[in-house]
Amino acid sequence: MQARHLLTAAAISVAAVACQPQAQQEPAKPKPPVILVEADVPPRPMKPELPPLFDDIERRTFQFFWDTTNEVNGLSPDRYPSRPFASIAAVGYALTAYPIGIENGWVSRTQAIDRTLLTLKYFRDLPMGPQRTGKAGYKGFYYHFLDMQEGRRYDSWVELSSVDTALLMMGVLFAQSYYDGDDAREKEIREIADTLYKRVDWPWLQQRAPLISMGWFPESGFIDHDWMGYNEAMMVYILALGSPTHPVSPDAWTVWTRTYDNDWGVYQGQEYLSFGPLFGHQYTHVWVDFRDIQDAYMRERGSTYFLNSRSAALAQREYAIANPMNWKDYGQNVWGLTASDGPQNTTQEYRGEQRQFRHYSSRGAGLRENFDDGTIAPTAAISSIVFAPEEVIPAAVEMHKRYGDYIYSSYGFLDSFNPSFNYDIPIKTGRLVPDRGWVASDYIGIDQGPILTMIANYRNDFVWNVMKKNAHIRKGLERAGFSGGWLTPEGEDQPMELQKDEKAASARSVGIAESRAAAAQEQKNNSNSNRNQQQGK
Repeated sequence: MQARHLLTAAAISVAAVACQPQAQQEPAKPKPPVILVEADVPPRPMKPELPPLFDDIERRTFQFFWDTTNEVNGLSPDRYPSRPFASIAAVGYALTAYPIGIENGWVSRTQAIDRTLLTLKYFRDLPMGPQRTGKAGYKGFYYHFLDMQEGRRYDSWVELSSVDTALLMMGVLFAQSYYDGDDAREKEIREIADTLYKRVDWPWLQQRAPLISMGWFPESGFIDHDWMGYNEAMMVYILALGSPTHPVSPDAWTVWTRTYDNDWGVYQGQEYLSFGPLFGHQYTHVWVDFRDIQDAYMRERGSTYFLNSRSAALAQREYAIANPMNWKDYGQNVWGLTASDGPQNTTQEYRGEQRQFRHYSSRGAGLRENFDDGTIAPTAAISSIVFAPEEVIPAAVEMHKRYGDYIYSSYGFLDSFNPSFNYDIPIKTGRLVPDRGWVASDYIGIDQGPILTMIANYRNDFVWNVMKKNAHIRKGLERAGFSGGWLTPEGEDQPMELQKDEKAASARSVGIAESRAAAAQEQKNNSNSNRNQQQGK
C-alpha cells in the first residue's frame, strides 16, 4: 500500500543518476521528437457536452464515499470491498464529495453537515503523540492508514505522511469554505477545520530545509527522501506556505521548483514538465484552479500547470496509440497509467519476451518514472477530463462499452484492468475473466476521489470556485509566487494573456536537448540489454 510514496522516492534516485555526466557514448539515432516552437502555447481545451454516462459515473462514485465511510467516526476506507483500513487521503476526498452530493440533490445539506462535523470532531479528538502505538498522528500530521474502527495507526509499516496529511487538509479546508452559513453547526465546522490545519507543524519535517520530508516513523525517524522533482506534492508546499501558525519560508517553493529541471522536455510530441503517473498531474488540481495563474517557473515557459497537465494527458494517450510494448487493446480510447492495483508481482513470457507485472504500483509514461505492465486505470483518463475533455470523454465511453460488463459496477469503474494478463497463476487480488484478462476487485478511495471531483469541476468549476474563497490556499499560492488570473487583486484588471519571460526560449532549448539525450541513452540501454540477453548474460 505504500507503493505510491516509495516509488516516488525511488524515482528521485533514478533522476539523480540520470543527470550525472555520461561516459562517452556511441552516436545514437532516436526518433526526433515533435518540437513546439516558441509561439506554440497549448490552447485551452474545448468543452464538449457530457453524455449521460457521466451522470451515472458521478452518482455511483459519490455513493462510494457515502456508503463505505464509517458512520460512527467518519473514516473512509482505503479500498472497498476488502476495506482493510482507513486512508486519511480518502477522508480528504470524502469531505470534498459530500458537498457535491448536496449540489446534486443526492443528500441533504443537513445529512452532509452531520457527516462532516462527525469526521472533523473525530480527527480533532484523536490521540496524538510520538509513541509507536495507540496514536493517530503527531505534530498535527496523521498516519497514512488508520484502523477503520479505532482510528489509530494501523501497523508498524505505516508512516506519518506529509502528502496524505495534505490530501486530508485539502478536504478539511474545502469543508471550511463550503459550509459558510450562520448555523451554529456550520460555524463549528469552520472552527474545527481551522484548528486541524493550524496545528500541522510543517517546519518539523524540514530536516533538509527548505525541502519537506515525505514523512516520519516513530521507530526510525524522518524519511530520508524529501519532496522534490515535479509530482503531487505541490499541495504540500502550498499548504505549508499558507499556514498561519507553522509556515515554511518562500524559498521552499523556489528550491522545490529548482528540482524540476530534469523533468522538463519533449515526450510523445508534447513539451511539458513530466511525471509519469497521471495522479501527479491531477491531485493538487482537484482543489486548485491553475488556469491562468503562474509562478516564476511557469512564467519562464509561458505556460501554466493546468496546460502542463493537459500535455501530460495527451502524451499518455499518444503513448497508448504508439503502444511500444504491444500490450493488448491499447489505443486512442483505451489509455491511462497511474498508481493502481495490478494482477501480481511476477515475471511472465509475453509475445516471446519476459515481462514484469506488478500488484499495487505506480505506472506511468513520460520522461521518467515509467512503468507499464499493460494495466489500465480508468481514473487516469477520466480524472483528466478538465484538461483534455475531447479525448477523455470518448475514452470513458469506449471503456464502458467494451469492458463495462466486468469493470463497471455499484460504485462506477473498478480500479483497473489488464487485458494482456491471461496467466493461470495465483493472483494477489481481482479475478481473471476468460479471454478478457485480469480485472481489479476493489475500488480505491484516492482513485475514486479525482473522478468525482474533476467531473464536478468540468461541469461548473464547483470545487475550484469553493476553494478560491479559502484565505489559507490563496496565501499559500501567493507566497509561492503565483499571480494573474483569479489571484489578481480586486480592482485590478486580469492580464489578457499568459505572461512570458525572455528566458522561455532558452529553457525550452535545454528541455529539448535533455529529452533527446535521455532518448538516446534509453535507446542505447535497450540495445545493450537486448545484446546481453542474446548472449545469455
